[in-house]
Amino acid sequence: MDVVNAIGRRKAAVARVYVSEGKGQITINKRELKDYLPAETLQYVVTQPLNKLGVAENYDIKVNVYGGGVKGQAEAIRLGISRALVKIDEENKPALKSEGFMTRDARVVERKKPGQPKARKKFQFSKR
Repeated sequence: MDVVNAIGRRKAAVARVYVSEGKGQITINKRELKDYLPAETLQYVVTQPLNKLGVAENYDIKVNVYGGGVKGQAEAIRLGISRALVKIDEENKPALKSEGFMTRDARVVERKKPGQPKARKKFQFSKR
């Protein structure tokens, strides 16, 4: 098996994921997973699809990610990894889909409107 790649997006974050056979190393922007995402919860989010299928030790994963914040990036990486695992073996899809890892979360920041300070907030108004 050679390298399988997939793209994951979330909010403003875009993650390009490259999965190859290996010993379970995850590299994000040329840094170790633990260095790039020090928060345990975000490390957990990234490894969820691998742990669900029990293949965490079978693949090396290289990720290029940009845009957004740490949470959005972690969830973008999760989607990318899930998509790559399904490309490798189609039988993984039902297990990942039931956990919601195959769904692109379409919620993004609403744009700011002219004549308003924010997307929905209005300028203060008083009749007198």
